[in-house]
Amino acid sequence: MMLVAQISDLHILAEGKLFHAPTRAIPPGAERGWSYIDTAACLARAVAELNALGPRPDLVVATGDLTDHGNADEYANLRALLAPLRMPLYAIPGNHDTRDGLRAAFADDGYLPHDGFLNYAIDDYPLRIVALDTHIPGAHPGELCAQRLQWLDRTLAAEPAKPTVLTMHHPPFVTGIEHMDKAALRDPAAFAEVIRRHPQVERILCGHLHRTIDKRFAGTVAGTCPSTAHQLVLDINPGRPAQFTFEPPGYQLHLWRPDSGLVSHTAIFGDWPGPYPFGAPAAPQSAAI
Repeated sequence: MMLVAQISDLHILAEGKLFHAPTRAIPPGAERGWSYIDTAACLARAVAELNALGPRPDLVVATGDLTDHGNADEYANLRALLAPLRMPLYAIPGNHDTRDGLRAAFADDGYLPHDGFLNYAIDDYPLRIVALDTHIPGAHPGELCAQRLQWLDRTLAAEPAKPTVLTMHHPPFVTGIEHMDKAALRDPAAFAEVIRRHPQVERILCGHLHRTIDKRFAGTVAGTCPSTAHQLVLDINPGRPAQFTFEPPGYQLHLWRPDSGLVSHTAIFGDWPGPYPFGAPAAPQSAAI
């Protein structure tokens, strides 16, 4: 058995800063709205949730947008927040990251290439992890150019019998959320052509959408993971602007068993009553007055 946890779209800022916080002071007694998301507190809660899981995940994959601007102080805060994590973490860049910033922040972990695209493979587990860099500097859409696709084809061909999951930030399919589809992966058909040649790909794990969305793709399943902080509003009406919401933050767990393959679970975190056992005694009758 192997258990992979997935977190995504952390959007960490420098220590003490809030996501999209305006420069003006918050009036006394004013309610903090969407502009005041504490993404650092959300990530700290996610790390605590993952550490408390039983069984504990073998590893965590972080599928992009780890920071909000790709600045060194944001990556420093990110590393501090991830420090309590009790299992290895493997990260890829999203459109809000920078390659140089992410490479420097995770240099000591030893899995990122020293130059070029941040593609890599992790072969230390029963389930192989192949990570793809879809980042385009200064742009929100993603891309897998000919060089990156050739690397992927060679890497998958090297282990044709080993079950594999791919990690990438931009999902390779249209979601129906129009403003996000405008910032989607460019030319997913070329990517699909490579994937069809490699049936050992069990699943493609993506971020970017701040929601859980799944689609059959090139003979496998591609899906997105919720954000550890804010979620995008589910609105498939054309022409709607981007909006986000305080739906509960979440993560995914991908359970691999050799006899049954890969199954994926979406979990949310927060505070609510329970758990309660099934078959509990009937509630007592109200006392007569």
